[in-house]
Amino acid sequence: MSSSKTKDNESEQLTGQRLDSWLFAARLFKTRSQASKACEGRKVKVNGKTGKPAKTVRVDDRLTIRNKAGKYFTLDIVELCEKNLSKQQAKRLYHLHQLEYSEETRELLELFNQGIKAAKPKYKGRPTKKERRRLEKVQRSLKESF
Repeated sequence: MSSSKTKDNESEQLTGQRLDSWLFAARLFKTRSQASKACEGRKVKVNGKTGKPAKTVRVDDRLTIRNKAGKYFTLDIVELCEKNLSKQQAKRLYHLHQLEYSEETRELLELFNQGIKAAKPKYKGRPTKKERRRLEKVQRSLKESF
């Protein structure tokens, strides 16, 4: 019984917590260094403002996080905790907001994402030998046709 009382006292004593520490405790990032890199890379916003790793977050703050796929998700902080928790307990630290899109909007977003993928070059930098030969072949055929 004493352990439950100390847990209650700890949550009452925490009025604020570092942003990177909370992101790690909430299991939104695997390591605290990944959380701080995301903050430094301007991928995390606190109440609409860019959040730095040492920014103090409090209960009822709203976070907007951009993941690797480029999608944004918004969540409200419900509870603070400095310890590592299980996945189920960590989900109780925040409330995730789901954006509802109409069918037409979803289709437009999907088409937009497909267009971006098609426009991006597959490889960066110098072409490989195989790619260079293919490019030269196309260029020769274009010269012959004109």
